[in-house]
Amino acid sequence: MPDGTLSQILNGGKIVQSPNKPNQGHPAGAGKAPQDENRAPGRRHRTAPLDEAARDGTWMTIGKLAKLAEISTDTLRYYEDESLLTPVGKTEAGYRLYGEDAVRRLDFIRHAQHCGMTLSEIRQLLELRAEDNSCCSDVRSLAIRKKLQLEHKIKTMQAMSQALSELIDICTAEDRPLDDCPILAALESSIAKQNHDHTKFGRLP
Repeated sequence: MPDGTLSQILNGGKIVQSPNKPNQGHPAGAGKAPQDENRAPGRRHRTAPLDEAARDGTWMTIGKLAKLAEISTDTLRYYEDESLLTPVGKTEAGYRLYGEDAVRRLDFIRHAQHCGMTLSEIRQLLELRAEDNSCCSDVRSLAIRKKLQLEHKIKTMQAMSQALSELIDICTAEDRPLDDCPILAALESSIAKQNHDHTKFGRLP
């Protein structure tokens, strides 16, 4: 029987398809096992876990975190430079990713700033909270020290405010020329007095 032709072989009274040719009534490969439907095409099965987490909302990009916290992305990057905030990782494309604890950390920073804390002092608080041997008295000492600094600054600003009030009181004529402005004259005389005092006390006996 010639090769390349569909041949039928009698076998026990049954017609059997020749094994070297597919059945023309069925497409080639019909007997093959189906592909795994769970296997995604392309590179999807090689996607990094961080990329998957960013897509399903487990972690946030820097833009999403900035929008949620109502601050700029530049501020978030600055906080990272100051060791106040650390991303959980980066995607294959290099995008920063943050968890929900980043939102709580930003709230902590904002509230501490409202109490007058500098970023350096806030970093100290965060370091104290992370140390196992720290206690509440350490945080209280830092808070007391900051309160004393603020009270001193308030007294200084009150003195400045009083000095400005006295200058405003001596300047009652708004149409005076600048050469006769009592505020400028008072400031100049004050500077001259300070220079005189420095010279006087700076002389050797």
